[in-house]
Amino acid sequence: MQKYGFTDARDVLERASARETAARVAAGAIAKALLRTIGVEVISHVIQMGSAKSVNATRPTPADLSVVDDSPVRSFDPVAAALMIAEIEQCAKDGDSLGGIVEVLAYGLPVGLGSHVHWDRKLDALLAQAMMSIQAVKGVEIGDGFEVAGRRGSLAHDPIHWDETTQSFVRTGSLSGGTEGGMTTGELLVVRAAMKPLATLNKPTLPTVDVITKEPGVSFKERTDVTAVPAMGVVGETMVALVLAAEAQRKFGGDSVAEFVRNAISAKESTQQAL
Repeated sequence: MQKYGFTDARDVLERASARETAARVAAGAIAKALLRTIGVEVISHVIQMGSAKSVNATRPTPADLSVVDDSPVRSFDPVAAALMIAEIEQCAKDGDSLGGIVEVLAYGLPVGLGSHVHWDRKLDALLAQAMMSIQAVKGVEIGDGFEVAGRRGSLAHDPIHWDETTQSFVRTGSLSGGTEGGMTTGELLVVRAAMKPLATLNKPTLPTVDVITKEPGVSFKERTDVTAVPAMGVVGETMVALVLAAEAQRKFGGDSVAEFVRNAISAKESTQQAL
């Protein structure tokens, strides 16, 4: 309000609303379709809701998408899902809200999307900006970024091996989340986003100030959900897909989808022959 000279917070509230992401998701569907032509699939699942966390180390694959979507909280872990639902129900009774963490996964990526040469083309940076642009997202990590920060270097990196069967370099871990030096490694891409609890509460208790009278008060009541974390996962998929599609187009080019696919196949073959 101070920046733009508004006198009504509603002007900001409406423009900043997550309803804006509906257009992004529509664009993301096209990005996903383009990525699918070169064998890339992007999915997501909720791994934490409030204090309820998934302890299942098994990640969903594209074939498991129906399982995730059938879950009321879009969790691949049925035990964690039950705990999340219970926490949501209790939070609803309390008139409060919940945040959480979503994990976005991209399967089938080629080697070399992004760049190590320029700071503004590093894939990690592009993904972080895209995810942070989602309303209420306050933290992003690639792979096990925050966890490995507390480890020694000897335990914080993915070992590289040569696979005779596929004639390619492979990594036996996913600590880096599928990127190194600002580029895709060809392994599974793992991006996590942390969403804060919604500020609008069914039982307003947040201290604030009347901008006209300057008198203290509490936030007003407005219809709201307990959480938007499951929906944020879908938006997260969209943002990752948009970044990957843009980088794939930059790398492979082409004036048609057929040419784009041919270029991607050729690039994969030349990459394997490079070393």
